[in-house]
Amino acid sequence: MKKLKKIYQTDPYLEPFSEAIEARHSRILAARERIVGPEGGPLSKKVNNHLYYGLHKQEDGSWIIREWAPNATKIHLIGDFNNWKRTGAYEFKAVGMGNWELKLDGIFLSHGDLYKLFIEWPGGGGERIPAYCTRLVQDPVTKVFCAEVWDPAEEYSWKHDRVLRRPHPLIYECHIGMSSEEPKVSTFNEFRANVLPRVRNLGYDTIQIMALQEHPYYGSFGYQVSNFFALSSRFGTPEEFKALVDEAHGMGIAVVMDIVHSHSVDNEAEGLSLFDGRDDLYFYQGPQGHHPAWGSRCFDYGKDEVVRFLLSNCKFWLEEYHLDGFRFDGVTSMIYWDHGLGKDFGDYALYFDQGVDENAVTYLALANMLIKEIKPSAVTIAEDVSGMAGLAAPFEAGGVGFGFRMAMGIADHWIKWIKERTDEQWSPGEIWFELTNKRADEKTISYAECHDQALVGDKTIIFRLIDKEMYFSMNKGSGNLLVDRGVALHKLIRLATLGTAGDGYLNFMGNEFGHPEWIDFPREGNGWSFEHARRLWSLADKDYLRYHCLQDFDKAMVHLVKRYGVLAARPELLRADEEKKILIFKRKNCIFALNFNPVGSFTDYGFQCPEGHYVKVLDSDAAAFDGFSRLDNDGEHFTVDGQLRLYLPSRCAVVLIEKN
Repeated sequence: MKKLKKIYQTDPYLEPFSEAIEARHSRILAARERIVGPEGGPLSKKVNNHLYYGLHKQEDGSWIIREWAPNATKIHLIGDFNNWKRTGAYEFKAVGMGNWELKLDGIFLSHGDLYKLFIEWPGGGGERIPAYCTRLVQDPVTKVFCAEVWDPAEEYSWKHDRVLRRPHPLIYECHIGMSSEEPKVSTFNEFRANVLPRVRNLGYDTIQIMALQEHPYYGSFGYQVSNFFALSSRFGTPEEFKALVDEAHGMGIAVVMDIVHSHSVDNEAEGLSLFDGRDDLYFYQGPQGHHPAWGSRCFDYGKDEVVRFLLSNCKFWLEEYHLDGFRFDGVTSMIYWDHGLGKDFGDYALYFDQGVDENAVTYLALANMLIKEIKPSAVTIAEDVSGMAGLAAPFEAGGVGFGFRMAMGIADHWIKWIKERTDEQWSPGEIWFELTNKRADEKTISYAECHDQALVGDKTIIFRLIDKEMYFSMNKGSGNLLVDRGVALHKLIRLATLGTAGDGYLNFMGNEFGHPEWIDFPREGNGWSFEHARRLWSLADKDYLRYHCLQDFDKAMVHLVKRYGVLAARPELLRADEEKKILIFKRKNCIFALNFNPVGSFTDYGFQCPEGHYVKVLDSDAAAFDGFSRLDNDGEHFTVDGQLRLYLPSRCAVVLIEKN
């Protein structure tokens, strides 16, 4: 195997930091060696906290439960089975190293029994949910969460246990609870029956599911996690989620989980905060253990027990639910002591100075090693706004080892151009630069908008372009000029983003058809309404609405890049015409020609192009996509003297493919 060049050998700007990069590499290796021990071997064989801690049924039918709580003086198991009383038969024994154990010999637990721990510590005590609990339920009246004994009569039998490699994932970002058109919390079964077929039809080959880990507050979008090993019961049972994953695999759709290891909810009754009376059991001491912006707790990534907890969490989700990878949320918050708040990352030194939490960087590298050991084909994606060099570079090259990183600046630039500039001020050269300005040694996932741009207080692209007119003029025959503009630009923006995507592309569910308005989960401020925490699929299904046409365009462009393997090659700029507002680039054997001009249409527009015979395969102006059919008779094209000449109507995009 050819030895990889170090990231400071391929990027001259990193050369001054070669010692810091090598020191980081050594720290990661040393941390790995501490886990695997002197005998060595795979990391994945040494990370099994979830098999030791928590409640487990043994081969003889008895139960055993263990917990790590070094500050505890007593622990009792309380629940339905003992009328929630602390008795001697349910008292744990200390077994050393801060561990506690209770063997329930001769004591019967039933599927569905509710339970908690009562932990006593010097000066206090309280009810707690076991840290490694895999099932919780919330009382619909009291809203109190309890752990639940989960022991179904039959284990789930997997039908489609297949390897789905995704070198260029086309990701459909989704949230189970808000995936129904009805104003309610939707379920795994409903998503499997109603949304998965849509994803397959649209051509996306990967779903990225948010909010799977249990979170007390539904409105947190799943980002205030309390119980890291527990699948959120508000969406259904573990078996129902397994059926969803299984069916997705049967459709050829990979399943990636949005995993939150960047922080933990500060709740004590549900979460890990003050678990055994100590403020710093799982979290950093003092102010560093509290996130100033999110009001949550920050993990101590320098503590071996915490690292093993989080690594075991990755292994548990991969193996228990046969997932295909993870998108790690809030990486910027993890890797900087100040969480990246208010910081302008314009200097490479910021990636290696004292402001970096090297403990967190080490943990992320170990997590990537572990995941790839368990499932070599797994997708790992870093959500990082800082642009830390090496985050998505191979570990052998001096990187942290993520497979991909989110190209988060692209969505910000689209918003900036829409908000701050007239159409005449849009620059094709600037669009090209910002959409392709990515590190050559790291793979990226591009997107025009994700769930962040749709949250209350912000606006989706379609809502920025059309605003209140979407309530009145989304019929095909409305003839509204503002809507005409918005629909045309929505298609161009998404095609430009996908066409220039680094190595993968992401869309949040519903945005493919320009879902109206914003996302706002039920909360006190909106009267606990579900009005904006759902997806209005019927808008896309009605063929007399423009939403239907936008959905068809999204489907066409996704299928196009899949059919021709477009993302397997780098995009090459052919023309950025600032005067006429035209952007043309080549990717693999496809030519993308986009005219952003609001009024100018250009006949016989010539540009240098590889010699060949080209055929139109996508036309944003087609009637099927709510266009004006100005290119209906425009089919085959031949280069003449190294030039291709096209008719490019205003606010229109075409894709041509070289014909053999």
